[in-house]
Amino acid sequence: MSNRVVRAGLQVDAALAKFLEDDVLMVLGRDTERFWEGFAALLAEFMPRNAQLLQTRETLQASIDRWHNERAGKPHDPHVYRAFLEDIGYLVREPGPFTIGTEKVDAEIATRAGPQLVVPALNARFLLNAANARWGSLYDALYGTDALDAPPAKSKRYDPDRGAAVIAAAKEFLDVTLPLESGSWAELTGDPVLKDGSCLCGRKEDGSWVFQHNGLHIVVVIDRNHPVGRNDPAGIADVRLESALTTIVDLEDSVAAVDAEDKLAAYRNWQGVICGNLTAEFEKGGETVLRELGDDVEYRATNGRLVTIQGRSLMFVRNVGHLMTSDAVLTSDGAEVPEGVLDAVVTSAIGALDVEGHVRWRNSIKGSIYIVKPKMHGPEECAFTNDLFDAVEDLLELERHTIKVGVMDEERRTSANLAACIHAVKDRVVFINTGFLDRTGDEIHTSMRAGAMLRKAEIKDSTWLQAYERRNVAIGLACGFKGKAQIGKGMWAAPDRMKAMMLEKSGHLEAGANCAWVPSPTAATLHAIHYHGFDVARRQDELAGEPVPPLADLLTIPLANGANWSDAEVQAELDNNAQGILGYVVRWIDAGVGCSKVPDIHDIGLMEDRATLRISSQHIANWLAHGVVSKDQVDAALRRMAAKVDAQNAGDPAYVPLVGNEAGPAFQAACELIFEGATQPNGYTEPLLHTWRKRAKAA
Repeated sequence: MSNRVVRAGLQVDAALAKFLEDDVLMVLGRDTERFWEGFAALLAEFMPRNAQLLQTRETLQASIDRWHNERAGKPHDPHVYRAFLEDIGYLVREPGPFTIGTEKVDAEIATRAGPQLVVPALNARFLLNAANARWGSLYDALYGTDALDAPPAKSKRYDPDRGAAVIAAAKEFLDVTLPLESGSWAELTGDPVLKDGSCLCGRKEDGSWVFQHNGLHIVVVIDRNHPVGRNDPAGIADVRLESALTTIVDLEDSVAAVDAEDKLAAYRNWQGVICGNLTAEFEKGGETVLRELGDDVEYRATNGRLVTIQGRSLMFVRNVGHLMTSDAVLTSDGAEVPEGVLDAVVTSAIGALDVEGHVRWRNSIKGSIYIVKPKMHGPEECAFTNDLFDAVEDLLELERHTIKVGVMDEERRTSANLAACIHAVKDRVVFINTGFLDRTGDEIHTSMRAGAMLRKAEIKDSTWLQAYERRNVAIGLACGFKGKAQIGKGMWAAPDRMKAMMLEKSGHLEAGANCAWVPSPTAATLHAIHYHGFDVARRQDELAGEPVPPLADLLTIPLANGANWSDAEVQAELDNNAQGILGYVVRWIDAGVGCSKVPDIHDIGLMEDRATLRISSQHIANWLAHGVVSKDQVDAALRRMAAKVDAQNAGDPAYVPLVGNEAGPAFQAACELIFEGATQPNGYTEPLLHTWRKRAKAA
């Protein structure tokens, strides 16, 4: 139990109260007594509404479960099904044509297309890396990954042969992106003369050349004293690409924040990156390394004017959804407050430091605070968020719509009513983003009683998922997102498979998305190449004339429909899910790591967060409910996969093995996520994870 102080009748964690009062409110010049009184009044208004929204979720799910149970064994009738969803209020009447009215949106979001990172707020080092990923070395990204089609380095020391291949590949990129008036970049010995002179912006003080192409900057680094530059005909030492235009600082799926201590640590890191004073020390190569935020990039334009480019990624912060509560603040009667409401108040107060200029560098030049809101179910919940942000703006004395919202289109009731959801936040919305894992988890849970689902790999090719991805873009364009907001796509999860990413992820641009998630700064630099080779704005113009894919396709349930799987196919699917669940949960519960590179069943490292856990646990729960697998089979798979996960983590001295510790919190959490998965609210993993993590911390 944390130490608490009383503020306006609220029981507030003492450390959190001190942080807010001394490091945020005092700096902003706000009256602390008035703040706490306003916060208490805000909670009194929004806590009952939050509870009612959660009850609506339960009521709708119970109705859908009954409907499927009553029709068990009968063919699925999509027309009757849709009428039923309309009758219970799951589907609402779509609004007439409208255009979002969001204003004061930074160019990185409104008009420029580029990679986007998501980083756990609890890891300061990763957070700094993500912020600094606004700029990345193309030479380093090619040298250290499989994206370069050349033999690997012969040793850990610099390999001149691989280095030569890197330089050749980078100059081929320049030939395509910034073609010279004559010759190639490989032959260049002096200043470049481009076919399109307008691409040349100017020079840095050190002589490096600055270019702009498709809205992204490129710096060709000139340094004849550098080991690479001294051997280059033109003195080129590196090619630096503007990479992660935006980053989402995550308080949600990628963190294990279960109590006031965890929340405060996350809030402090958010404040540090906003104010510009966040640092992290770590050991590397036997030395202590200090990591700080990168400075801005300055150059002298061709017209002689001094120009400054942002040196850091533009930061969103992802709050939690409506489900969970937090012990960081209790009401007068001891009830935990909704964590999403707490996040809205605290992260916005920290964001106000940027809006009012109490920072080293501005995050938002336009004076906006960017909050991503996940796991909202339908337009009523989006309207709640809009009203909440209104109230937070009033509490913090901010102009209306200073707080912008990114809507995660990752729940079935949201994607089925997407235009209405956008309409509910139409004057503050700055992004909609798809996410296969959470969206599939909700798809399975919503239709849990309809029948056994396809295998996960088959779901990726199913009718509803194709419609989901296409509708997100089409509806966003129809609502006027072009030039005002982002339309995003989900994560490339395999950070070690950059060659495959370069082959496949260009599809997100072709689909009309002007941002897509990548798992690392290196991946952001490589993915930036796609945006130089493709004009997203032109593609959005082409797509704007196409019809929105029909809702009927989106509502097609991915049922197996009597698929005759072999025993081996069933076992392989079960093992895959069980291994993924255990591999992620053991880190979440025992180590408090919410996102990391977790080896899959084939020993391929994948960036995992709670969304992965949701789909895997819901999939097994569904197969259990329909007799595809038995409880004994699941038990056996978990025990067998525990041994595999232990072997995969054998090199970690802090790792606590699962085998022999089946009564421990990690293994028990994995079991409950599966065997209680059908009854968890919307199939979410947070309630069980939080319970078991708190037990692990207490022990």
